[in-house]
Amino acid sequence: MGRLLVTNFMALQAENSESLMVNVKSNPVAAAKLIDHLARCQQQKGSLSFLENSKIPFEIQRSYWLYDVPGGSNRGGHAFKKQKEIVISLSGSFDIIVRDDKNKYTYNLNRSYFGLFVPNGFWREMTNFSSNSCALILSSTLFDEEDYIRDFSKYCDWRKKNEMRHLLKNER
Repeated sequence: MGRLLVTNFMALQAENSESLMVNVKSNPVAAAKLIDHLARCQQQKGSLSFLENSKIPFEIQRSYWLYDVPGGSNRGGHAFKKQKEIVISLSGSFDIIVRDDKNKYTYNLNRSYFGLFVPNGFWREMTNFSSNSCALILSSTLFDEEDYIRDFSKYCDWRKKNEMRHLLKNER
């Protein structure tokens, strides 16, 4: 399992703003990517970060946030068939484990100007929440319980079935 601390990959995007660059070749679940579209404008009065629909790979249909997560608790533990997400740590820190049926990778989010894009079809868990952490999740779909896969063995079966469909479709 790999682990990536996002603060090690900062690069200046423009004066008074920062972005994130990451080498996804070392990431076995490379479809999940740290995104560099969260501008960070720093001033003496405080910092401002923002995200625009035109800068992300989907139109935001829903947003929700997690907070007051008790120490030692995990969130997530599911995959989405259709929903794509961007996860941002607005406060504190937490880890996101993204995996498929073979590979697993852990991202640590600890800055409000970093985000993690999690595409559909990947299992994700959120762990190691610090005190007073707040996670903002931007979703490509409205809530639909039918979109969730909450059992990992069923997820692995679903993934294999969909990989086979994809292979057969590409052979035609």
